[in-house]
Amino acid sequence: MKKVVVVLGSDSDLPVMQGTIKQLQAFGVPFEVRIASAHRTPALAQSIAENAVSDGAGVIIAAAGKAAHLAGVLAAHTTLPVIAVPVKASTLDGLDALLSTVQMPRGIPVATMAIDGSDNAGLFAVQILALSEPTLAEKLCAYKADLALKVEEKDREIHAQYTL
Repeated sequence: MKKVVVVLGSDSDLPVMQGTIKQLQAFGVPFEVRIASAHRTPALAQSIAENAVSDGAGVIIAAAGKAAHLAGVLAAHTTLPVIAVPVKASTLDGLDALLSTVQMPRGIPVATMAIDGSDNAGLFAVQILALSEPTLAEKLCAYKADLALKVEEKDREIHAQYTL
């Protein structure tokens, strides 16, 4: 199975990215975590992106706050899907990172999750890899069925409590 490369713009992004890590572990998807800055270590970011395919990656997830150019820099140097997680890291509550990430120029697509939306980034990476991994696809189907069961259970509880 191909792995996911999770690239943090800073070690301060790690707490936000625990959701991604949790999801990848839950589905048994191999991954590695790196730190590279689009601005402070652009050559390292470029190297990670350019070598991701040969290193066995199938997806890259990038987390960055403020200017949040990391996902775009990585996407510019690979053909792999890149998923961005804008991080709430400034006085603008992550809106700056969201807008920086979602406004990619034509030709350099980046899938952008919600601000601090790392759980969904992990799940989206799993969905991408599941396209060529039937076992992973089965795990996703079971996961989604479990989500539905939990909602139905909550519905029964609320309905019983608030129905006269």
